[in-house]
Formats: sequence, structure tokens, C-alpha cells
Amino acid sequence: MVVCALFALPVYGATDLPRVIELTQLPCQFLESENGIDRKYVSRSIKDCEAINAKTSKERLAGAKVLELKAGKYVFRVTNRNVPYELGFWLRGASTVARVTLPSVSGGGLLPGRTRDYEIDLKPGEYVYSCPLNTTPDYRLTVR
Repeated sequence: MVVCALFALPVYGATDLPRVIELTQLPCQFLESENGIDRKYVSRSIKDCEAINAKTSKERLAGAKVLELKAGKYVFRVTNRNVPYELGFWLRGASTVARVTLPSVSGGGLLPGRTRDYEIDLKPGEYVYSCPLNTTPDYRLTVR
């Protein structure tokens, strides 16, 4: 007697895989968001970044790169490079209303020299992302 078993396996197309967005955190900034300009800030704590950003964030954001993405699944792969303390990542709607209606992702545990993935299914709208532990500016992200 021959027994035949049939298993239904999911079929994944290229569009089902999340797209990876790589971001590098340096002291008080995301490198790619500031057009690859390493500002050479030095930070030993959140207070250092708060002082730096109070003086520089308006000018830096004026020239910052706005990420423009299509709706869909993404992995934000964030690396802590040269920040001597734990970092995080927070992507959320840009306005109070958008924070309620759009998806968000956040988390900490990004130790010096480490990389961590943050998965999200982005819907059309205006977002911002930052690191509350490294106090970066709120960089903009538009999803169409």
C-alpha cells in the first residue's frame, strides 16, 4: 500500500517579502537621513544630544532627506555605530491624528555596535522617525 500525503505550502512572491531600509545611528543623528553627512557629534548621554539638537535640529531638518516609499511591508534595519549607550527606534504618524490611524513600530535594545530589525506594514500617509534614547530630530517619511 502506498500512502501519499499532500501538504499545502504557502507560495511567496517577490512582492510578499519586506523591503529593507538600512539606517545608521551616530551620536544625535541618523546618517542616511542627513544625506550621509557624519556631523561628528560626541554624546555620552541623552542630555548631550538634547543640547546639540536644541541648537542644530532646525537647520539640519531643512536639508534632511525625506524618505519616500510605496505602501507595503518593510524592515527598518537600524545599526548603532559609535553611540556608547543603548538606542532605540520609533516610527509613527507625523501628526496626533496620524499616530492613531497609521501603524507604528518602536523598540529599544540597540546596544553599541549592534543592528536590530523593526518590521512594519506601511500605509499611505505622513510619518516621522527618530530615536528617543539618542534624541535625534524627527525625520520625515512619506508613503504613497
